[in-house]
This record gives sequence, C-alpha cells and structure tokens, in this order.
Amino acid sequence: MNWNFHVLRGLARLTFAQQLILLALVPATAATLAAIAVLTRQHLDNLTELMRANAQTVALQVATAAQAPLVRMDRRILQRTAQSGTYQPHVQQVQIWSDDGEIVANSETVDRARSEGLQVVVPIVSEEGKQNGKVMVEMSLDAVQHARRSVWLNVVLVLAISLVGVGLAGWWAARRISEPIRALGKAVDRLGAGEAASVAIEGTSEVRHLQHGFNQAARALAESHRLLQSRISEATAELARKNQQLEVASQAKTRLLAAASHDLRQPLHALTLFSDGLANGETDPVRLQRIGHIRECVDSLDRLFSELLNLSQLDAGVLQPQWADFPLDQLFDEISRNFRPVAEQQGLRLVARKTDLWVRCDYVMLSRILNNLVSNSLRHTIEGGVLIGARRRGRGVRIDVVDTGVGIAVQHQARVFEEFYQVEGTGRQAPRGQRGMGLGLATVQRLADLLNTRVELTSRPHKGTCVRVLVRSAPAALPALDAAPTVGAIEEEASLEQLRILVIDDERTILEGLTVVLTNWGAEVMAAQTRAEALALADEWDEPPDVVVSDLLLQGGDNGLDVIAALERHPRGIGSGTARLLVTGETKPDRLREVASAGITVLYKPVSPRVLRQAIQAQRAAALLSADV
Repeated sequence: MNWNFHVLRGLARLTFAQQLILLALVPATAATLAAIAVLTRQHLDNLTELMRANAQTVALQVATAAQAPLVRMDRRILQRTAQSGTYQPHVQQVQIWSDDGEIVANSETVDRARSEGLQVVVPIVSEEGKQNGKVMVEMSLDAVQHARRSVWLNVVLVLAISLVGVGLAGWWAARRISEPIRALGKAVDRLGAGEAASVAIEGTSEVRHLQHGFNQAARALAESHRLLQSRISEATAELARKNQQLEVASQAKTRLLAAASHDLRQPLHALTLFSDGLANGETDPVRLQRIGHIRECVDSLDRLFSELLNLSQLDAGVLQPQWADFPLDQLFDEISRNFRPVAEQQGLRLVARKTDLWVRCDYVMLSRILNNLVSNSLRHTIEGGVLIGARRRGRGVRIDVVDTGVGIAVQHQARVFEEFYQVEGTGRQAPRGQRGMGLGLATVQRLADLLNTRVELTSRPHKGTCVRVLVRSAPAALPALDAAPTVGAIEEEASLEQLRILVIDDERTILEGLTVVLTNWGAEVMAAQTRAEALALADEWDEPPDVVVSDLLLQGGDNGLDVIAALERHPRGIGSGTARLLVTGETKPDRLREVASAGITVLYKPVSPRVLRQAIQAQRAAALLSADV
C-alpha cells in the first residue's frame, strides 16, 4: 500500500495524468473514425438498396410490357420494349429471356460508358399465372461510386486532421515517456538474441524502478541461459545417440526378419508342395492322417509367415489404398466361407449377420483387417463363438467383431496393438496350433492408419472382446450385369489339362515339388533352375508355354523379373498370350517395392497348392483375354 501511495504521489508530481489524457486521444480518435465508417457504410448500403429498388421497378415495367409479345415471340416488339427500359436513369442493359433461357431481346446503353452494375432478374408471368420468361435489368452504380468518393473525401479530411493532432500529441508524449521505454525494448531484444544487455537508469521514478529491475533480471537470465544452453547441448547429444541406436536396432530387426523369413520360406514352400503330392492317390487311412497332421503344421507356419509378410509390406510402403464402393455383405460372406470350417473344427459358432450397407474402402485392406480380427478371436475363444455385424453410425459404418473368448485385462488393452506383444497368464490357453506371433492386431492398426480410420477395443477378462472398425459409408449401387467371375468360378470352369507351364526356381526341392503337383493336375511341365536353362528350353520348344512361374531370386544374383524379360526378348520366347506369375519368399522392403512396381502377379512363399492353382487359372484367363483384345 505504501509503495502504491508513493507511486501515486510521483505521478502527481510528474503530471503523468496529463500524459495519460493525451494518450487517451488516440482511442477517442479511433472510436470517432469507426463511427464515421459505420455511418458511411449505412449510407452507401441504403443508396445501393435504392438503386436495387429502382432496377426492380424498371424490370417489373418491362416484364409487364413484354407479356403479350413474348407469348407471340414477336422479337421486334420485345427489342423495342427492352430498349425503352434503357431510357430510364442509370439503366445500362435490359435483357428479355424466354422460358428456356434464350435471350430474345437485348438492349444496352450507347450514350454513356459502361461501369460496374447491379443486376436484377424478374419473372414474366402471364395472366394465367404461368411464368413465360424473365427480364434482367442491369443498373449502373455510378451514383453509389460518386457518393462513396464524396463521403470518403470528407472522411480523409477528418482523418488527416485527427492524425495531425494525434501525431503532435504522440511526439510530445514520446519525448516525455516513450524514449526510455524504447531504449528498454531494444535492450530486451538484445537480451532475447542472447546478448548481454543493460539500460541506463534515467527518466521518471516509475521508469527508473523498471530499469533497475530489468538490469537485475537480465543478469540472472544471462546466467540461467548459459546453464540451460549447456544442458540442452548435452541432452541433444544424448538424444541423437539414442535415436541412432534405435534406428540401427530397427534396421537390424527388419533385416533379421527378412532374412529369416526368406530362408525358412524356401523349405516350407517345398514341404507344402510335397505334402500335397503325398496325398495324391493315397488311400491308406493311417498315412492320410499323418499327411493331415503335416498339413496342419504347414498351415500354422504359413499363417505365421503371412503375419511377417504383412508387416514387411507395411514397412516397405508398397500398400496404398484402392478406394471403391462395395456391399459389406459380400465381404462378410467371404469371411464366413473362410473361417466357418475353422470354427466348426474348434466346436465354435461363427455368425456373420446379413447387412445391406455399402462402404467406401479398400476391399483387400478391409478384408485383411477383418480376417485378422476373426482369426484372433477364434484363436482365443474356447466356448461360444464369434459374431460379425455392422450398423450405421452417423455418416459412417461401424463393423463389430465380438467374441466370447478369454478377454483382455485393462492393463494390456493399450498394448495389444503393438508388434510382437502377447498377453500371458489369462488362465486359459489358445487351441493347439493356433498361437500367433503377436502381429495380427499390429497389422490391423497399421492398415487402419493407411485407411485413415480407427479401431476401438473393449474387453472383459473371461467374458469376451469386442473390436470396432469405423469406415465410411457409401450409397448402395445396382448390381453389375456382367460381373467378373470369382476365383472359385474360374477354378470350376478352367482346367490345367494339357497346359504347358515353365517353372523357374534355383531350389531343386521346390522345382521337384512344383513338377509333381502340376503334373498331378495334368499340366505339361518344363523346369529350369537358371536363366541359361530357361533360354535353352526356349531354343527347343515349338511354341511358347502357356504359363511361366518363376522365383524372384535365382542363383548368382539373377532375378526372375530379368529372366522373364529375357524370355520376352527371345525370338521364340513368350508373348502377350503367356501368363506370368512370380513366387518369392522375399520380405525385404526394397525387394517388396521392386516386386510391386513390376506389374506381375506375386505369390509369397509358402504357397498352398489350392492358391497356386487358382492363381495360375486366373492369370491364364487374363492372358487369353488380353491376347484376344
């Protein structure tokens, strides 16, 4: 209180109140100008509305006069009628339109220059109340512009006088007050730039007190700045080291997964082919049972490798959404066909509710998301089953995957979408052969990010889990008359009998397995391990093969894409009628990008015989269609 009292006394001695009164003239002047501007705008708006009313009156007059001539479509009278409208003050142009929008009469002023105008359109209504056409009148705004110039001239004069007065007051105030403040501001700028700064103690008592406090704060701030700069430098260096270590670890993880996946896919692919060859023609129940167990193991390994491949494709950035509108029920039917046998084998129910909703999304990505969710639900459900349903939510569609499985505790729910994270200690175990690697939900989250959508999870231990996927809705479309045949239809209609297939793979076991499987299907197989062997076969064949199935990486660093290109350049090589198919176990990001840009259909090892057969038939049908075109 004493300090405030002394401040007030100092202000009284230094006539600081007079200074404040002078400074108050500035907002007063601004308020005056604002009031003038508002009044001026109102005046100009009223004048503009008056011009609009005049244009409306002229348009009504012309519309009344043009009723009968317009019915007879007497263009000469209509032209005179339009011309009579231009004789009115400020009218620049008059047009008469027929009911279908045709300009049947147009008159413009010729005695004065055209300027910015205001257009008014009035309908021409017959005595029966039917609209026969329209009249457009364009009114010049010269009067408004003239009034605006006059008003603003007065405003400029008042503003000039106000600025002169305020400028003189400011000049006087600057000498008394603002000069020390300006010096203090420059010192603050130097201080902000990291320089040492101080100001001379002068001026009024309030300014002196401020200057003294600034000098003390500047010295303390300079010391703190030096200390903080030192700590930031140390933290930055430590963060750079940590980031480098994380980058190295991430690259090492990617290389390890890619190398391990490729090396293990090769023998697994051969095992898949040979297991199918063993079952062909076998009738012994014991051996068939053993072959069935082998296939179960192969399928389990295939599922694990597929999770790795999905992750590698996302890391490589080769997956981009292909937006399309499609019925959600079509996707539900596909999921039901794929997973119903799995559910029944485990004694579970799989229910996909019928829906008439359409969505706009990438069909393959959304299918992969729902497949992963259903597979994960079946893997962790012992009793009950899994329900798939959809309902409209605002402008979108919410897809629910609900199970009666073991559930997820609250502390794990935020981490189940992380890579390789698996919940342990639930008290129940997943069915035999169904355990994953902790990549299914991670892939779901990554795909959802690509689709610019979100995935929500709610769960209760021992009660079940519900995962919701939100996608954009789309209007329902009529079914296509000439729908493309499905893979199953292609498989039923097409056959591999007498089909000539060239197989290229540097692994002898895979080559033998492919030969056995394709031969059992009735195909004529030509096998090659290298580019030289493939070209040697091309020298001898009478006609090119119907299908070429090649591995991506071959001996000596050779590439299946390059071998196919060499066969295309060969004088007796393959042409547009030959289907091309790549089979690879590569998951390195650069290799995946190379394969994606090649434009050739790719299957990733291990490939089941059923998928291989479907792919061969689909590519053969596409090649025949391309050759016919």
